[in-house]
Amino acid sequence: DQPESRTDSATPAHAKSSNQLEPDAEEAFQQFYLRQVTAEFAEDLDKIRAAGDFSDRALPVLVGALRQGTACFSAEERRRMGRAVIAAATVERGP
Repeated sequence: DQPESRTDSATPAHAKSSNQLEPDAEEAFQQFYLRQVTAEFAEDLDKIRAAGDFSDRALPVLVGALRQGTACFSAEERRRMGRAVIAAATVERGP
């Protein structure tokens, strides 16, 4: 075990390195993407859910299909947008 350096202990917890933020950025992007796509297709999704043959078992399939849309973006685009979503949420919450 090495003692913490002075700079490590003085670094705020929210100032993570970009490597530590990557999983958070991916998750933030995915959540943002799902909110946007469900808002965009809300009317169509309501029609699908109201269909007589739609069941609770179909919901995970529908969500999975919507999530597949994230593949249209490169990993770097997803991380960049995710970091922007995190930054915007941080600004909204304040210090």
